[in-house]
Amino acid sequence: MLWRRPVSTEIHLRCNAQCLPVAVCLSGGQVSDVEGYAPVMDQPGPDPCVLLADKGYDADFILADLEARDVATVIPARRNRKVQPVIDGHIYGLRNHVERCFSKLKHNRRLATRYDKTADSFLGFVLVASIRL
Repeated sequence: MLWRRPVSTEIHLRCNAQCLPVAVCLSGGQVSDVEGYAPVMDQPGPDPCVLLADKGYDADFILADLEARDVATVIPARRNRKVQPVIDGHIYGLRNHVERCFSKLKHNRRLATRYDKTADSFLGFVLVASIRL
């Protein structure tokens, strides 16, 4: 029997206002949020009207892509930006919908403890859990 080392994966998630997953993709465990942006936005699903994200998504090409898609952005700037945009704190507080969606997915013990040894089987169960929600 061949044993495979468990794969370290990072879940990139797009959810709607009801805290339900709309698009999911996986990347390597050490991949930054910037590199996970394009795959999750290219997933089929409804086009977003507003993107609420953390500082990990503050990159010029992401902001340009969202502007080209006519998507309103609420992304706080990193400290090294010379011009710090004003962020509406009330709207940014709604970013917890993404955290709630992750929490709902992690009610499945198999996802929370990452029992799956391959990325394909882990993604498959993430999709099954998303369908259940």
